[in-house]
Amino acid sequence: MSFFSKLKDRMLRSSSKLDEGLDALVTADRGADDAAGPAATTPPAPDQTPDQTPDLTPAPAATQTQPGAPDPSAPSMTAQPRKGLIARLTGRDDAPRRVLDDDMIEELEDLLVQADLGVDTALKVTANIAAARFGKRVTTDEIKAALAEEIARIMDPVARPMPLYAKRPQVVLVVGVNGAGKTTTIGKLASQFRAAGKSVIIAAGDTFRAAAVEQLQVWGERAGVPVMTAPEGSDPASLAFDALTRAQAEGADLLMIDTAGRLQNRADLMEELAKIVRVIRKKDATAPHNTLLVLDATTGQNALNQVDVFRQMADVTGLVMTKLDGTARGGVLVALADRFGLPIHAIGIGEQIDDLSPFDPAEFAAALTGAGAR
Repeated sequence: MSFFSKLKDRMLRSSSKLDEGLDALVTADRGADDAAGPAATTPPAPDQTPDQTPDLTPAPAATQTQPGAPDPSAPSMTAQPRKGLIARLTGRDDAPRRVLDDDMIEELEDLLVQADLGVDTALKVTANIAAARFGKRVTTDEIKAALAEEIARIMDPVARPMPLYAKRPQVVLVVGVNGAGKTTTIGKLASQFRAAGKSVIIAAGDTFRAAAVEQLQVWGERAGVPVMTAPEGSDPASLAFDALTRAQAEGADLLMIDTAGRLQNRADLMEELAKIVRVIRKKDATAPHNTLLVLDATTGQNALNQVDVFRQMADVTGLVMTKLDGTARGGVLVALADRFGLPIHAIGIGEQIDDLSPFDPAEFAAALTGAGAR
């Protein structure tokens, strides 16, 4: 199964999906038509005019068809309206439609805010959709396609792979809060770079959590990448310095430095991260060359605060979003792109090596909105 197929399948299986909300949005006002009864939608019979009263005299219990008279039991040969070209080709001519008016736009804004696009981005997206379609009757598929187009347009400028420079070693610092998926992301990236022919060294800078070191060692063995470690509780800045010294001596292409998961509201931990940067710059004034912030999609709008703080402490150069398979709130990635414009290098949807892939805005937009899902 391709990455896009897995992305679409796993995001669409999440609860409170945006695409389900869009389905309900378009059909929300059909109840009024149903409540009005068949008379509201059924045209008068061909031999009646609207102001005529139909004959309600009961028919005899048994009747005999006169010669030449039409058989009431025979199929009606009354001409039926022709289906449109699209309906004839697709077999679908009954898709619900709703007028895109102020009420629908407001409901659409609410849906996008609930999907974590944020108020500002939601207003921008709905305004662009309304500009071309206001007052028109639209189907769910049309709204989803328009929404996916707007989201892809916002995200296209930030969809960039992590740059690889001629300078060796290229130092990649990986930061983020507890549980965001830094260690797994490092392992996957190291394995992918190694498979592409790059020599990689990993520094297990999360010296406060033995499980993180063990996890990196497993990934290192799997990918054939050396992992430098230090005793539990030791200074991570010192380990980063030693790892950079080794990478320079061996001519490695990439040095990936893991860091302890730190909360953005812990000033002491954030200062420790700044210390790592200061120390490695004693060996290479241009390091780190990439600072990847790993974000957990399930944190929603809190990811915006994380980007704000980590940019101040570590000069973040790019983002990786993980756990998109566990939430329908991946819309925060759209808000991040709209607000910060930071490159989005990759997204993750699981624990397997091929569950981390370069970010594709069109595929992401389609998976988020459910566009083309049927």
